Amino acid sequence: MPASPAPTAYLTTREVADLLRVKERKVYDLAAADEIPHRRITGKLLFPADEIHAWIDGGAAATQDRPPILAGSHDPLLDWAVREAGAGLATLFDGSAAGLDAFAAGEAALTGLHIPEGDGWNINTLASRGLRDCVLISMGKREQGLIFRDSLTDTVAGLDCLAGQRVILRQPGAGARSLFDQLAHGIDMSEVHFSSTPARTETDAAQAVARGEADVSFGLETAARQYGLSFAPQVSEQFDLLIDRRAYFQPSVQALLSFLKSDGLAEKARSLGGYDLESLGKVRWVSP
Repeated sequence: MPASPAPTAYLTTREVADLLRVKERKVYDLAAADEIPHRRITGKLLFPADEIHAWIDGGAAATQDRPPILAGSHDPLLDWAVREAGAGLATLFDGSAAGLDAFAAGEAALTGLHIPEGDGWNINTLASRGLRDCVLISMGKREQGLIFRDSLTDTVAGLDCLAGQRVILRQPGAGARSLFDQLAHGIDMSEVHFSSTPARTETDAAQAVARGEADVSFGLETAARQYGLSFAPQVSEQFDLLIDRRAYFQPSVQALLSFLKSDGLAEKARSLGGYDLESLGKVRWVSP
């Protein structure tokens, strides 16, 4: 009995048209609008068979655009850029972990991340999630450290100087919280008075110190500067934007990315302080 032919990995435009029972012109239109899985290989339009069948089974939901939402870590410069660019993006800043979950669920077009890893930032975490069709772009470096009032300048220099202080941290899952926990590993924190209510954003953390609700917080240099507070740097961290490949070309995302290259953005970063934008725009990781 002859062996069955191996399944075809890629379908032609004609084969997809026959499968969908439409004219070839319709298939070309779907591909041009990026509404159907396809590849251009040596100039020829081909369609991955497994993705086409999954697309058919998924129906309209498989090609539904992600909502124009920027999720993830709160960053004062990025927050300002979204508004100044008039990008029309809604923001949902609730920490790196929550932002990554929202992105993986298709609930955000892009998300800001600064997840500390043993030998870097973000990339190993993303690879372990099995994400597809997305790209990680650098926003640059940010200075993270201890934020406190001037009266504690001679007392607070590092995480091993926090005994007896009232300390407010970001919520679990936020990149700043993960970084604090990593740096504090092995340090006796039994005499530190941690707030039972976390700060939900970088601004909230600095505000708590400025209002006298806490003596120290762990956050960004730019947030300390904003409220006239002292700052003891601990780590220069990598901050990235994870962007869905399809959403990358949405007008709202393109408006933001274009503005990030502007002189106005660079000037604002210098004014805020605590940023190094040398790597801004560099592609750091591409998913399968």
